[in-house]
Amino acid sequence: MPKELLSKLDVWFVIGMVAQAAFTGRFLVQWLASERAGKSVIPIAFWYLSLFGGLGLLFYSIIRQDPLFILAQAFNSLIYTRNLMLIYRQRRAETAK
Repeated sequence: MPKELLSKLDVWFVIGMVAQAAFTGRFLVQWLASERAGKSVIPIAFWYLSLFGGLGLLFYSIIRQDPLFILAQAFNSLIYTRNLMLIYRQRRAETAK
């Protein structure tokens, strides 16, 4: 393999690892928020980490040409985006009251 291709693969590997770390970090955020509240809660940071991690993994899977992973991350990213939209819609409604 040419050196240029190897360096590009290394960059995508790092992007994939950072995305996976963000995606995994969302569970830590959710767990800590739930422990503080004494009940199960999902903070907004969970959805941002989900979206950031999901999009990063989507781009990584596109580069790796993995159709199963592409479909999963594309669908998941839509769900994360929709949850953020619902959160902000609710906040606007509460502020308008």
